[in-house]
Amino acid sequence: MKLSIDSSRLPDYLTRQIEQCFPDGNERWQSDVRHCCSVALERIEYCFRHIPKKYYQDQGEPVFNHMNADHYASFLYFVSYQAAQAGNEALAERAFYLNKALHGLDLFYAVKMPDIFMLVHPVGTVIGNANFSDYLVIYQNVTIGADVAGIYPVFAGDNVIYSGASVIGNCHIGRNSVIGARSFIRKQSDGAENSLYSGLYPAVRVTPNTGSVRQDFFTEKNQ
Repeated sequence: MKLSIDSSRLPDYLTRQIEQCFPDGNERWQSDVRHCCSVALERIEYCFRHIPKKYYQDQGEPVFNHMNADHYASFLYFVSYQAAQAGNEALAERAFYLNKALHGLDLFYAVKMPDIFMLVHPVGTVIGNANFSDYLVIYQNVTIGADVAGIYPVFAGDNVIYSGASVIGNCHIGRNSVIGARSFIRKQSDGAENSLYSGLYPAVRVTPNTGSVRQDFFTEKNQ
């Protein structure tokens, strides 16, 4: 993978960012920074290998640019998630909060994102609990999460959620299905594949999706 910053320097870079933003004198979180950065880069490489878009690949090789906000937002999520898995909640909290401060992205470290996804300038996006699958695209100002009963959405894979859309509660979004911009989806549990959802609950319109999310946004590559 092509890097804009040497992998050996990235942990120190992240550490300085956290210390600058949160100068509380607590250093207990620092012990796992290097390990979490290493795991995050591995996940970034695998994820970006499936995104044949400008800025994500160069001549078929994945690219990570720490000055590309979409890249760095995904990286900080991976760091926060890995820190939580390692039991270092102090680091998980800081990486999550830094992501929120830098990118306006609320993606909590307890949320399990799929291995292959793309965040598209995700300012104002809130990603809560859901059952996600690979080949997921999320745009800006999107809201995903549970309803007051604690029921959360299920995404079967190959899904796009366009800007300003909300998917809340008991929704099962089928494979190769798309949520249109500024739509509000609730109680849509049919799980139909190849669907395009648009409009506001309860008057949501469902029409056929004749395109392919995977062909439009992703490609299969060997690891």
